[in-house]
Amino acid sequence: MERVDLTDSLSLSRLVYGMWRLGDDADTSPAHVQAKVEACLAQGITTMDQADIYGDYGAEALLGAAFRASPGLRDKVELVTKCDIVAPIGKYASARVKYYDTSAAHIRASVEASLSNMATDRIDLLLIHRPDPLMDHQETGAVLDALVAEGKLRAVGVSNFRPWDWDLLQSAMTTPLCTNQIEISLLARDAFTNGDLAHLQKLGLPPMAWSPLGGGALFGEGDAAMRLRPHLERHAKAQGVGMDAVAVAWLLAHPARILPVLGTNSLQRIARIGDAAKVTLTREDWFELWTAAAGQEVP
Repeated sequence: MERVDLTDSLSLSRLVYGMWRLGDDADTSPAHVQAKVEACLAQGITTMDQADIYGDYGAEALLGAAFRASPGLRDKVELVTKCDIVAPIGKYASARVKYYDTSAAHIRASVEASLSNMATDRIDLLLIHRPDPLMDHQETGAVLDALVAEGKLRAVGVSNFRPWDWDLLQSAMTTPLCTNQIEISLLARDAFTNGDLAHLQKLGLPPMAWSPLGGGALFGEGDAAMRLRPHLERHAKAQGVGMDAVAVAWLLAHPARILPVLGTNSLQRIARIGDAAKVTLTREDWFELWTAAAGQEVP
């Protein structure tokens, strides 16, 4: 599995296992969670993507239970997690509304909770989950720098930020931001043209892509999905993989070095995540899929 450097001391596997649905599985036992991690490791997928809010603020603890039950497993992976969303569920059930909190106190408390929940002394990459309209960039930047200096975070990035949100936060930090996790897929192509990918390419930083299969909609009955299906099927058959591998390979073909984050609870599907790295697409293939998804040729 290809690896991508985010900083001088942190590299991630090119394909990332997303754990946002970890708590939805009928079996959330430590042994079953460990089996998922092991299925990833067998393919060279070493990066696990979490967030404090996943599983109604419970998914991190499920992973931590697997780490406690299997000494040494934690040191085989890179842990990515996120914070700043406060939603009226789980431990924040008393909140009146969903909101964002990038205050120093909230970020520090979230990091400490994540460390405890995941049974670790460090988070390899912390992402600020959503842009916060009330963010005091000086306060937020200072606490992130402090947590890096304390060794609790190895690196810091953001998620769903626009270039100007990135620039504002970075202006108040000494720690370089190293990635932006944004929605990118055949069904969500805005990042290719709205400046989000161009911003990261200019900085020489790889983006992470959430929902690279459109949350499953890519294989549903929507118009774009129906237009794409014969093309995905043809490429999949020719290369001996599933249609999902072709859709992910479409992202891998982009020069920005996109890191797709793929989540499933099926061990069989987890075992096939790495198939995307086997797919070859020409430039014409790439634009053929874009054209099918858009329903019209490029201008």
